[in-house]
Amino acid sequence: MSHLVRAGLLVLALGGPGQAAGPYGPELEGFAYPHEVRRHAFSSQGQGLTMAYMDVAPATPNGRTAVLLHGKNFCAATWERTIAVLSEAGFRVIAPDQVGFCKSTKPAGYQFSFEQLATNTRALLDSLGIAKATIIGHSMGGMLAARYALMFPYSVDQLVMVDPLGLEDWREKGVPYTPIDVLYAQERKTSAESIKAYQLKFYYNNQWKPEYDRWVEMQAGLYAGPGGDRVAWNQAQLSDMIFTQPVVHEFERLRVPTILIVGGKDRTAQGANRVHPDLAATLGRYDQLGPDVAKRIPDAKLVEFSELGHAPQVQAPDEFHEALLKELAGR
Repeated sequence: MSHLVRAGLLVLALGGPGQAAGPYGPELEGFAYPHEVRRHAFSSQGQGLTMAYMDVAPATPNGRTAVLLHGKNFCAATWERTIAVLSEAGFRVIAPDQVGFCKSTKPAGYQFSFEQLATNTRALLDSLGIAKATIIGHSMGGMLAARYALMFPYSVDQLVMVDPLGLEDWREKGVPYTPIDVLYAQERKTSAESIKAYQLKFYYNNQWKPEYDRWVEMQAGLYAGPGGDRVAWNQAQLSDMIFTQPVVHEFERLRVPTILIVGGKDRTAQGANRVHPDLAATLGRYDQLGPDVAKRIPDAKLVEFSELGHAPQVQAPDEFHEALLKELAGR
């Protein structure tokens, strides 16, 4: 499907009267972030890259910094409400887009690993003079946050994982491997309709609100834009990273105060659509995985939202942020 046709479908799917929804440039040009976007230029794997990020000053500083790590189907902008809440509470807030995502570089050739993304994030914080921070990661960002805390424990004052991927090892449970070429072909079929259907099922417990449309538009606009091929390729590589680099077997090694936040209706599990329904029904059971994993992490606190799905910070922001601030204050 041509970029022009995909763009037309995107406008029809999401654009109301006088409102065109994308497409956006390869670094999400055209989509507005809630705060100034800055760029950290660095060299990695023999090439020059940039990480886009927001650095938001607190209303009244409390001396702490919070770093927000987005998920695979998200961007730093998705943390908009959380940024506002944390800033008002006194935190300096750093919200980066990881390499391969959103407003950051989409490299043609890059070996994606959680260790590499954690190293990139640490370098960004070093460049900003931030020695220690509260690391908050959602979805894939939760896996990255855990890896970051394992690699740089002395730079973490608190670890918060919000519905992190990888609370189970899907490969170990019988989900077959999918080659990156196949994942790429699947990613090229991404549309506003497919994004909304997936999010409706897993993120919002089949209850849609108009304010969710913006995040569908953001993601779909990248796929429909002139950088769509590169976006799809990077996303295929990142899906491979998530599947082949589990962190669940190392949770016992975490040595930082940890808060695990889960939505009880979350059923996110990579590859569940590739296995027998009987096996699929056992995967992504966050209502069971949350308590089990929390017991394995030293000095961990579990916060459960029994009626929420994969994105509680978007689905029920007031409830989520009240609980988050309570736990951050209790360190």
